[in-house]
Amino acid sequence: MKRTGWIALALVLVLFPLSFDDPYYEQLGSLVLLAAISASAWNLIGGYAGQVSVGNAIFFGAGAYMPLLFYKLWMVSPLFGFPAGIAVSIVIAVIIGIPTFRLSGHYFSMATIAVAELIRIVVSNWDFLGASIGLTGPAVARDWSDLIFRSSTPYYYMFLAVLVLLLFITYRIERSRFGYYLRAIRSGERAARSLGVPVSRCKLYIFMLSATFTSLAGSLYVVKFGFVDPSSGFGTLISVNMVIIAAFGGAGRLLGPLLGAVILIPLQSEANSFFGGGGTGLTYIIYGAIIMLIARYEPGGLLEMWDRFRERRASRRNKALERAQADSKVQNSTAG
Repeated sequence: MKRTGWIALALVLVLFPLSFDDPYYEQLGSLVLLAAISASAWNLIGGYAGQVSVGNAIFFGAGAYMPLLFYKLWMVSPLFGFPAGIAVSIVIAVIIGIPTFRLSGHYFSMATIAVAELIRIVVSNWDFLGASIGLTGPAVARDWSDLIFRSSTPYYYMFLAVLVLLLFITYRIERSRFGYYLRAIRSGERAARSLGVPVSRCKLYIFMLSATFTSLAGSLYVVKFGFVDPSSGFGTLISVNMVIIAAFGGAGRLLGPLLGAVILIPLQSEANSFFGGGGTGLTYIIYGAIIMLIARYEPGGLLEMWDRFRERRASRRNKALERAQADSKVQNSTAG
C-alpha cells in the first residue's frame, strides 16, 4: 500500500499541470510547490530538530535578492546568483546559529525573529539593494538562462524537481544516524547530550541545510515573478507561512509540509480573489484559527490526526474480530 501511495502521489504531481488548460491552476500548482519547498526546508530545523525558527525569511530574502543583484550589477542571468544566495545564506546561518543555539524554546524563536526584522529594516534603507523599492529582473527573456516563460508549467516542473530533491534528502536523513540525533535533540537536549549526541554541531548542520533550500526557494520565487522588495523577501509573514504550513500538515513528518501547502495555499488564493485586498488579512485570521485548533486538539498536525484515526479504526476492527471469535467459541461449545 505504501508503494501504491507513492506511485499515486507521483502521478498526481507530474500530471497536474497537464490536466488543466486554465492558467490559474498552473499558477496555483507552482505556488503550492514553492510553498512546500519553503515549508519543507523549515521542517528540517523546526520539525526534526525541534528548533522553532521564525527567521527563515532571512535565507529566503538572501536567495531572492542575490540573483537580481547579479543582474543589476553585471547584467548576467539571475541563474548565476543562485549559488551566491546559497553561500550567503549558509554564512548567515553560521553567524546566527552559533550564538542563538545556546538559547532554547521561545527564546530561540524570539532571537531569530528579531534578527530577521533587523535585516529587513537594514535592506529597506540600503540603496545598494534598492531600498524600499526593491530590485527587478530582466523584462524579457534574452536567452534560456533567464528562465522567463509565458506559461507557469515550466516553473511547476522546475519547482517539482527541487521539491523531490529536498524530500529525498529529508528521507535519507530520517533513516540515518544524523536523523536519530535530531529526534533525540527534539525530545530533550540535556538527555541527548548525556547520550553523547553532538547537539551544537547537529543543530548547526541542519540549520545550514535548511538555509540552503530556503535560499533556493527564494531564488526560484524571483525567477518566476522577476521582482523582490523587503516585504516580499524578508517579511515576517514569509517565516510565519513556513511555520504554519509545516505545522498544519505535520511538523517532523516527510510529507507534512506538502500536505499543508496543498490545503492552505489554495485557501489563501481563494480568499484573496474573493475578498480582494482584504483577503490577505482574512487569510491570516483563518490561519491563526486553524493553528489554535491544531495546537489544542492535535499538535502533530493532520498527518498525526490521520494516524490516530487509523489506529482507532484498527483497534475497533480488532475488538470486533475478537468478539466474533469469542461468540464463535461459545456457539461451538454450546453445540458440543
